[in-house]
Parts: sequence; structure tokens; C-alpha cells
Amino acid sequence: MNLSKALEARYTRESLNAREAQRLAEFIAWGPALFQASRIMVKRGILDMLRDAGHDGLTREQLVERTGLSDYAVKCLLEASLCIGTVLVDPDTERYRLSKTGWFLLNDPATRVNLDFNHDVNYIGWHKLEESLVNGRPEGLKHFGPWPTVYEGLSQLPEQVQRSWFGFDHFYSDSSFPEALEIIFKKNRTRTLYDLGGNTGKWALQCVAYDPDVEVTILDLLQQIAMMEANVKDHDGAERIHGHGINLLDPQATLPAGQPDAFWMSQFLDCFSVDEIVSILTRVRQAMGPDSRAYIMETLWDRQRFEPAAFCLTMTSLYFTAIANGNSKMYNTEDLAACIARAGLEIEEIYDNLGQGHSIIKCRPAL
Repeated sequence: MNLSKALEARYTRESLNAREAQRLAEFIAWGPALFQASRIMVKRGILDMLRDAGHDGLTREQLVERTGLSDYAVKCLLEASLCIGTVLVDPDTERYRLSKTGWFLLNDPATRVNLDFNHDVNYIGWHKLEESLVNGRPEGLKHFGPWPTVYEGLSQLPEQVQRSWFGFDHFYSDSSFPEALEIIFKKNRTRTLYDLGGNTGKWALQCVAYDPDVEVTILDLLQQIAMMEANVKDHDGAERIHGHGINLLDPQATLPAGQPDAFWMSQFLDCFSVDEIVSILTRVRQAMGPDSRAYIMETLWDRQRFEPAAFCLTMTSLYFTAIANGNSKMYNTEDLAACIARAGLEIEEIYDNLGQGHSIIKCRPAL
């Protein structure tokens, strides 16, 4: 395992003393309560009020008046938040103020996206995590609907769940798009591109806006193609975005002919098991011309510069287990490199540290 320096420092030796370790163990044991109390502190605006009050802070009575909650409710939330570490208190004046952790919970965009995603999409489903691990199926998805994976049911999920799902998905990919466009269209001359798992067409719209000559074909499930076509309609360059309905999980489903310059897979292969990835990449290899290149953009957890990013990614693997499909995860470099080799491809170059910790693996047909 080739860990980044930050991850090696954190994951290969003890960094806590006994009391710190005991406290962290209790954090884990009380995790659901910590999450919900903190989410409510954000939702009800209490952390906002404490931030705006600055160093002077606010009394419990002031928070009761401003929130409209009972004294009992505010007291429970404040005491829990003290123990969690999102607020601080002056014991003499009993005025509460925001802590550094509370500031990040309130203001860090990634944390806010993760908070909504876990509450709206994952929270109930986590209860079925063990069954999902044992059965290899997303047992936690059943409370939303009968679909085998979340992707078949995405267009039918409740509106708020869709909003949080797409907010999570787009937040991490969108931050990498500007640098990715430079790589695809400046460092590597691309005029025709197949976008595997193109979802709502956000990347395709970026491509046709960036380059007036590029043609993009999105390969995705038929229901996703319908959503994409509705989303790109009336945008500049939409006439250069084409849809091709295909179930890429079907090993008999071949990619359309044409030998495009580029095959683009952004946050796509993490949606599949190792054998499914090899199947998809093998069919990509079969559709490639000698000058075609495949670009795989993923947040590889072992290549992250900062440990919190790796933490979020490995926790996201559990979402894939319980909710998404039951058999995929956020992979490390070694995992994907093995899949790439099995599919008859070889890694030509890896571009690291794009946006929110993405890497692009550029592949060519193996010689």
C-alpha cells in the first residue's frame, strides 16, 4: 500500500494517548446522537447566531428567544454541543460562543454537503450496513424503493434526497472540472469524447463550452439519458451532446463504434465492483483506436494530501455498500491499476491534486 505522507503519519502509528483514545471510542459509540444534535444546531440556526455574536457569545436565554425553541431543547443541544466540541462556554457569564470545530461544521462547503448527504440519503440505510456487507447488496436502499441499485431509482427519489445526492456528487467533481478541461483539451488534443456515466450532462456542457469543435456522446442508462437531455436542452452547444442508452453493467453491451479520441470516466468506476470495472474497461479497450486515450478521474483515497479527505472517502465506501449498489467503494491506486492492467490497458500518466483531491489516470491500449 503506497500511502501519501499525511496518511502514513496518521495510519501507521498511534497518535493518541489513552484518555484521547477512550474519548474517541465514546464518540463512536454515541455517533448517531452526535450527528443529529450537530445537524439540528446547524438547521435551527444556532451555530449561525453564535458565529454572528462573535467573542461575546449569547446566553441560553437569548438563544431560546431567538430560536423559538423551549429552554429544555436549547439546554439539551448546548450541553451536547459542549461535549461534542462545536461550542464553548464562559463559566462565569454562561455565554456560549462558536468553537473552531463549530465554525468548520457551519462554513466548510464539503462538511455541509456531507452533512446533508448523510442525513437525507444515508442515515436510515446505515442500519442495514451489516446485512449489506454480508449479502453484497444495498439493503439500506429498500426504504426508498425496490431498485437493485440507487442509480435505477435516482429519478424517483424524493426531491430533497435527490437534491442532497446530486449536491454531494457534483460538489466533488465540479471543483476538478477546470483543471480536467485543461488536461483533456490542451495537454491532449481531443475532438470526440465518450462520457461514460455522464449523468445530468454537467461535464458534457463544460466540454462543449470549452471547445467549439468537440462532440460528446454520453453513455448511460436510458432513464439517465432522458434526465440529461432535459437538463442540457437550450444550453449553448447542446446540439453537440448526444445520448446513447446503455446498461454498462451488462457484459454483452458493447460501446458504440467510432474510436473517439477520449473515453471519460469521472467518479464512475467507483460505482462498480472490481470485476465490473474490468468488464467496462475491457469494452473500452475494444472500442479504442490506437490513438484513443481513456481518462479515469477518481478521488483515490491513498493519494490524498490531507487526512480528513481520506477519512471522507473511506466512509463514502460504506454508502456504496449500504445504499448505492452493495459491492463498490472508493478505490486506492493499487486497486484501479490492477483493473486497468487486466483490461488490456496501461497507465500512461497520473495527474494528481485536482480540485477536491481528484486524480486523473490517463490510459492507453497496452502494447
